[in-house]
Amino acid sequence: MATRTIRVDYIARVEGESALDLHIRDGKVDAAHLAIFEPPRFFEALLRGRGFREVLDIVARICGICPIAYQMSGVHAIEQVLGVAVEPPIRALRRLLYCGEWIESHALHIVMLHAPDFLGYPDAITMAREHGAAVERGLALKKAGNALLRLLGGREIHPVNVRVGGFYRAPARAELAALVDTLKAAQDQAIATLRWAAGFEFPECRRDYEFVALRHAQDYPMNEGRIVSTAGLDIAAADYETEFLERQVPHSTALHSALKRRGAYLVGPLARYALNRDRLPAEVQALADEVGLEPVCCNPYRSILVRAVEVVYACGEALRLIVDYEPPSRPFVPVAPRAGTGHACSEAPRGILYHRYRLDAEGTILDARHVPPTAQNQGVIEADLRQTAAARLDLDEDELKAACEQSIRNHDPCISCAAHFLTLRVHRG
Repeated sequence: MATRTIRVDYIARVEGESALDLHIRDGKVDAAHLAIFEPPRFFEALLRGRGFREVLDIVARICGICPIAYQMSGVHAIEQVLGVAVEPPIRALRRLLYCGEWIESHALHIVMLHAPDFLGYPDAITMAREHGAAVERGLALKKAGNALLRLLGGREIHPVNVRVGGFYRAPARAELAALVDTLKAAQDQAIATLRWAAGFEFPECRRDYEFVALRHAQDYPMNEGRIVSTAGLDIAAADYETEFLERQVPHSTALHSALKRRGAYLVGPLARYALNRDRLPAEVQALADEVGLEPVCCNPYRSILVRAVEVVYACGEALRLIVDYEPPSRPFVPVAPRAGTGHACSEAPRGILYHRYRLDAEGTILDARHVPPTAQNQGVIEADLRQTAAARLDLDEDELKAACEQSIRNHDPCISCAAHFLTLRVHRG
């Protein structure tokens, strides 16, 4: 009986630390595990007993790349408990802030983490020797996204300006107008990045995913919407836990999410695009057509193109929001504590991020729950790994490792975000 075990001790070019265990027996893949070994981070437990006003500064520290996602899911959930309705300019500023995060996060992944796979380089630094212009565009895009985070969030890393009810400070029109030229240049850079990535060679691959994303009545989804899927799911965020479950597996310090009725599902750019392509402006849809993206893309390797389309969209949406901006009458709505439970989902760059908070009458957090995109994609990532490996068993070990690592990077996992639940039971044998 021929057995073969392949282990990648550290997956390169992803956010956080993880490993890959691949077990092959008699020419078949027995198991493929994305082993997340980062220690649990206990953020949900850390929030218990704290006041609701502390939540946003704490959850912003869960991720250095996607802090806005945590703040936006958090603020919407808490405001639901408190019965807060913000005025349209505050809503627009929140969406503009999210545009900044999409731009900087997607640009980082596309150019620095994912593109080297398609061009045969070990890293972006090596790639820059022959693709310097592309790397410079990626860095300029990240800088443009960070400029939005800095202005609206108070700083680029772990922003501090978001508060329940709005912002501590709202920008003046002139402050936003100062970013217009930067964002116009970023939009051109994003289009060039999309066309550059469209020239990559993509493996033939089609996966039968159930896509899950938010769906909004008018907007390409960021902050708001119902949770929908390509298999007919259509629920409010408050019903998330009736349809989805999490389970612990021995090889990971991240929970695995699944639909109770159907199992693994995929969130993120491929899902958003498949379920919301009609919400993109006509000119962005035309660019998607130009690079050969069908209305529903089921090839995970081509996710890099969908991310690039979303960067183009986010740059244009940011410009629209700035042009239309009217400063709010006040930067925040006064809030008062009350008991209740709030639920919210927003669209982090990597997919839907669910938050639930239960407050007492004084506004103290009694219970908190966060379900990040990477935890939701774990089942799909491992299924993709099994299929990737099964089709490439004739490769030598280094080539097979590289193919599996690329399969993981297709989904841009954020390992650190996923590893923060409370109960840790790891069994090794």
